[in-house]
Amino acid sequence: MSVAGGDPLVHPQIVEITRMIAEGGWKPIINTNGLALTRSLLKDLKRAGVVGFTFHIDTSQKRSDATGPTERDLIQLRHKFAEMLAEEGGISCSFNQTVNAETLKDIPEVVRWATKYPEIVHTVVFILYREPQMLGQFNYYANGKKIHLDTMYEDTGWGGAKILKANDVVAKIREVDPLYEPSAYINGTVDPDSMKWLLGVRAATGSKTFGYVSPRFMEVIQNVYHLFKDKWVSYSAPQGLNKGKPAAFVFGLFDKGMRKIAKRYMGATLTDPSLLFKKMHLQTFTVIQPIDFMPDGRMNMCDSCPDMTVYKGKMYWSCRLEEIKRYGAFITAAPKDAEELSEKQNEALGRRITEKPSIETNTMV
Repeated sequence: MSVAGGDPLVHPQIVEITRMIAEGGWKPIINTNGLALTRSLLKDLKRAGVVGFTFHIDTSQKRSDATGPTERDLIQLRHKFAEMLAEEGGISCSFNQTVNAETLKDIPEVVRWATKYPEIVHTVVFILYREPQMLGQFNYYANGKKIHLDTMYEDTGWGGAKILKANDVVAKIREVDPLYEPSAYINGTVDPDSMKWLLGVRAATGSKTFGYVSPRFMEVIQNVYHLFKDKWVSYSAPQGLNKGKPAAFVFGLFDKGMRKIAKRYMGATLTDPSLLFKKMHLQTFTVIQPIDFMPDGRMNMCDSCPDMTVYKGKMYWSCRLEEIKRYGAFITAAPKDAEELSEKQNEALGRRITEKPSIETNTMV
């Protein structure tokens, strides 16, 4: 269960909240910018049962602890938090970075850093900036009435003008690691061919990549775990992420993709026998493509979104919770050149957005 905010670390009862979640049988994950994290607080949270941290660090934040204006300048800061968690031990470490057209070029540097330290940097998530032109192309409606989004969303200009897609980030990752190959994805609610969440799990020792786990491996692991636990695998403990060797060799007996990893590893040991005494780690690189708009204004959401949020007893997309809080319904959009919509059509539009979204939700652990 992700604990977010605002920043949850400034909540006076964050340790108690973490303990309550852990005692309820969930995995407490703290989503934070890290500014309020101290070694003392980290120890308290570990004793309370925290399983992992997701640090959101990028240039959109204008951080007081940043050493420069680029994503490259923030690598040292990311590394500080990764080492802090590693020294405490037994805590999963993830990093989120929002990507826009200007910071896309910095992805290779971030990937290059992360691939050197798979033993302490367990996951890196690149989140594409939400539709940068959303305030200019469409008219918006809530409960059948036209509204102005500039009262809710501020157009800071940070996002730039170009709309990015998951493939743009994949291309940048492959500049550093040509073997990058996703093994799982979540499609869109409107466009089933779109890749809203794209996940690739790297098998590596340090900066040496042996490959990425196969779709079959991911399918088997998730389904077997779900069969016995009635939950899906997420935020695995660090001690479970250093089992790359047995995973490659056992699954390699019947899976071609995992067999390739095992063969690359064996080939590498011929030139570097020291690899025989080192662990092979599993490290994840994920790309998230948030809301994107269809030409007719429909919003393509993440189907079966793992980041659902409970609000007043119901589950909503967390990225659109503000709409529910303010209007009691999801907002819909129509192209500005379709202003000829009749009053009757607008009323029908309002009725549709108050309907419960068709979302199949899964429990992530």
